[in-house]
Formats: sequence, structure tokens, C-alpha cells
Amino acid sequence: MTRAAARGHPLVIAGSDPSGGAGLQADVKVFMRYGMSAAAVPTALTVQSTASVTHVEPVAAELVSSQLHDVLADGPPTVVKVGLLPDAEVVQAVARVLATMLDVPVVLDPVLASSSGQRFLPPAAVPEFLRSLVARCTLVTPNQIEAAELTGLTQATVVDQPLQAIATLLEFGPQAVLLKGGHGGGDRSVDRLGIRDPRDRSKPRVVVLDAERIPERHAVHGTGCALSSAIAARLALGQMLEPAVRAAKADLTRAIAGATRRTSGARQLDWTAFGA
Repeated sequence: MTRAAARGHPLVIAGSDPSGGAGLQADVKVFMRYGMSAAAVPTALTVQSTASVTHVEPVAAELVSSQLHDVLADGPPTVVKVGLLPDAEVVQAVARVLATMLDVPVVLDPVLASSSGQRFLPPAAVPEFLRSLVARCTLVTPNQIEAAELTGLTQATVVDQPLQAIATLLEFGPQAVLLKGGHGGGDRSVDRLGIRDPRDRSKPRVVVLDAERIPERHAVHGTGCALSSAIAARLALGQMLEPAVRAAKADLTRAIAGATRRTSGARQLDWTAFGA
């Protein structure tokens, strides 16, 4: 990895988390750990602590578009990380902008709902999300619950037949899918990276990323946001996709192992583990 590769700035498009543990704030922290100052466009304001989300206020699509227009006037980003999108109109606004940046890597974390159950993207907007946005992405990083909703498969099928879930998601057009196994059981955390073969789209190359599961002790806030941002940061620094995903997963494992509990809510990641 070479820091000289990161010219320009990354762009984060995500919801705001006032607790600082996830969302836009977490994304910016991760990029800073890799030596980059990210431009950041909020798509929603949330009322939340490290324990739960109680309200989501979407940012109007027109305002999201205006922010993106002015940010991009400074030049194309090195990478785009997309997180929470609150409605179909914002999905369309983001998709229109991404369509103008064909050579820029895009990492999409499909944040459909919070761990505490607060819905972000309405179910009725999921087809538009798949149709207009997913196809533009370099990498999509769903957990098992998100993969089940996006594919229409049951969660049990996603767990038992992860390759089917990956193949189904790749049919929507992204270059790769990282199916995260953090919600699974057992003493190993197994993620699977499926990379589309342009010569045979029916047989993606699948890389298994296996790590020891950190004993839970207490939930950790913002792991999905941090992982996708770490991958995006490494892509911006010139790494190829598979090495970037491997290294980012190792970074996240260290960040979870060093997570601290400062409140009655979830633990906070050890941000110093990123960029090591």
C-alpha cells in the first residue's frame, strides 16, 4: 500500500450518527486513520446513541444533489463510500451522480436498518436501490440479514448457501460482493468475497476470509460502516480489491478486539487499529 496513490480526496455519502460510532462520522474517522481527509455528504440526520436509533430524518434529494454537485466541482474523488440512503429519491440522486464517475471505485454498504430495528431505507425503495445503484458499484458489502432482503432469499438460505446469495447479488451488476458473516454463530467469523468473472458471469470467483470471532462481551457499534470505509480507503491508496478486503478485515478484527465500552450502550471501536 502506498499513500502516494491517494491524490484528491475520498467522498462519503451516508447518514449522520451523532454518537460518532457509525455512519458519516465513523467513515470520516477511518479515512483519517489512512491519511486522507474525506468530503462528506449527509443523506439523513438520525437521533441515536450507541444503544439505539429512535428517529431518522431524510435529507431532501435536491439538497443531497446540490451538495454532491458542489463537492465534485473540486474534482473527482479517489473513491466513493455509500452508506445509509433514506428513500428512493435520494437513491436516484446518488445514482445519477455516480453514473458520471465511471472510473471511480464505489463501495456500497447497504444499510437497510439499524441493529436495534429502526428502518432506514423503506422496503418499497429496495427495487430502485438494486436497479439504479447496485450495478454501478465496485463492491457491495451486505451482512446476512441485508443479503436476504436484497436477494429475496430466506436468511437460513443465505447462511446455508452463501454462494447462491453472492451469485444472486452479482446478477444486479456489481463487480464484487462481500457477504459478511459477523451475524453468524460459531467461533470463526467467515466472510466470502465473490468477484464477478466477466467471461462467465454464472461462476464468480469466491475467496473465503476466515478469522477468529472476537468474544462478544458486549455489542460493538459501527463495524459494517468501518469495514466498508477501510476497504474504500485501501482502494484509494492503490490496493487491488482482494488484498484491500483482506487487510481491511484484519484492521477491523483488531478494532473489535480493542473496542471499549464508555457508556451503557454498545462498545466503541478502537479507531487506532485502522491504517496500521
